[in-house]
Amino acid sequence: MKTLTTALLLTVLSAAQDKPPYKPMGAPPAPRVPAQWNRYHDTHEVTELFQKLAQTHPARCRLESLGLSYGKREMWLMTITSFDKGHPQSKPAFWIDGGIHANEIQGTEVAAYTAWMLLESYGENETITRLVDERAFYIVPMMSPDARDAHMYEPNSTHSPRSGLRPVDDDRDGFFDEDGPDDMDGDGHITQMRIADPNGRWKKHPDFPNLLVRAKPDERGEYTLLGSEGFDNDGDGRVNEDGVGYYDPNRDWAWNWQPHHVQHGAYRYPFSIFENRVVAEFVTAHPNIAGAQSYHNSGGMILYGPGAKDDRYEEADQAVYRAIGKAGEQMLPGYKYMNVAHELYEVYGGELDWFYGMNGVFAFTNELFTDFNFFRRASGEEGPFGRREELHAFNRYLLFEEGLVPWKEVKHPQYGVVEIGGVKKNWTRQPPSFLLEEECHRNMAFTLYHADQMPQVSVASIETRALAGGLTEVTATIANPKLTPTRSAVDVKRKITPPDRATIEGRNVEVVAGMVSESRFFTRPEEQKLNPRNLRIESIPGMGARHVRWIVRGAGPYTVTVTSIKGGTVSRTH
Repeated sequence: MKTLTTALLLTVLSAAQDKPPYKPMGAPPAPRVPAQWNRYHDTHEVTELFQKLAQTHPARCRLESLGLSYGKREMWLMTITSFDKGHPQSKPAFWIDGGIHANEIQGTEVAAYTAWMLLESYGENETITRLVDERAFYIVPMMSPDARDAHMYEPNSTHSPRSGLRPVDDDRDGFFDEDGPDDMDGDGHITQMRIADPNGRWKKHPDFPNLLVRAKPDERGEYTLLGSEGFDNDGDGRVNEDGVGYYDPNRDWAWNWQPHHVQHGAYRYPFSIFENRVVAEFVTAHPNIAGAQSYHNSGGMILYGPGAKDDRYEEADQAVYRAIGKAGEQMLPGYKYMNVAHELYEVYGGELDWFYGMNGVFAFTNELFTDFNFFRRASGEEGPFGRREELHAFNRYLLFEEGLVPWKEVKHPQYGVVEIGGVKKNWTRQPPSFLLEEECHRNMAFTLYHADQMPQVSVASIETRALAGGLTEVTATIANPKLTPTRSAVDVKRKITPPDRATIEGRNVEVVAGMVSESRFFTRPEEQKLNPRNLRIESIPGMGARHVRWIVRGAGPYTVTVTSIKGGTVSRTH
């Protein structure tokens, strides 16, 4: 009896092991490269993940280094596409980067998650499979790999280091980075300092004692805030005035660049930051890039340019931006589609404007994570807590008080006894673990939606009609069923990339005349007298078509080939 029961149990277990795993929606059922997305990965871990993906999926993934960062770390770039279905540069391509501001660490996670999903869901999900076949994806997960590890493993606040690690003499005293914040209690977090002061203008919140609020005009305060945790290291009477950096890697791009006295954070000259320059060189060498996405944090924003009020985007392009951005608002609850210059602040020399103004690329910057996720109530909707208090309520009820350093006394060399406390470096700008994976997936989905709306040319039809004198009229409709035109309006205006081309070929085919028309009835055709075999098309609109016609000698068959830098290459024979 015991032997029979054991044999039966082994049979049941064997049968269970043969069954495919239960598939959760929105995730690969059995990834060949397992990964955990409710935690943050340091530079080494991201590198290791990308190397494993490249080794596991060689038919669809290649990993290369663009060069070494200032701190001698590799600038990894991953290309994802089905290599057996065309060279990457023959396909419309999408650029993704994260972590240009290294403290904005979830940007790297979203970029890495996107790479992982594209590769691990290939063959499992029809949409992702089609995108990997039709498009090429260029992904740089860490634009500032040096400072990413510095944020994670050195004392910092949630806001630092935003800069890279090149030394800069911020206070112009002849020394570099000599007076940054100091971790006075050795807990790895740079918090705030306060001092008890009956003449101060701050007091404890009645329900959340870690939160300081301003005293009312007619009441006494309890504290004076002294700024970030630290002291005067260089004896110049100022505290924390010359920390790591400071320059802003996202003020270094060669479009509408301004020097530091105009644009705070600008470095020496456009692309004086090597990490940005190697990215720019790659993008410039790959004009098939038609869409781009950068990941920052925080605030729940889908940002589009221009970044400066004295700049402008072409109205036809703005219509494309609006359509994609508004779709993003549906996919990213709590996010707002908004303009940088007019709804946030002005940015000169930003990556967003460089992609558009100098490359004709439709680019977005997503500011990841929003306080909507605290208690999922919309702006203006009443709840048990005010907006200022929601962070502290979330910390109390969902993080179990883990997000803050409680105020405690320490001895300060200049101020005497002070209290330090406040937000930990891994909270407020970054989502907690249980919200991180959702943030990754929703933003990845928005990126793939944009990638799917990049142009994709097709020869929709070819028709022939016999004419007198042994001539034949060959008419083809060149369609673009996607939202984005093959060349943006700014691309056409500034002649950034060459026009699209439609060419007819055939054995013993002589082209007598060629023309292009916006109308299928050729009511106002534009004849191309020079080289009519190879017709020039300025742009094929989104969700639209252009029509070409040749008058030829020769019986055919006729092969029409369309070549578009950002819309791909396709042929059809009739």
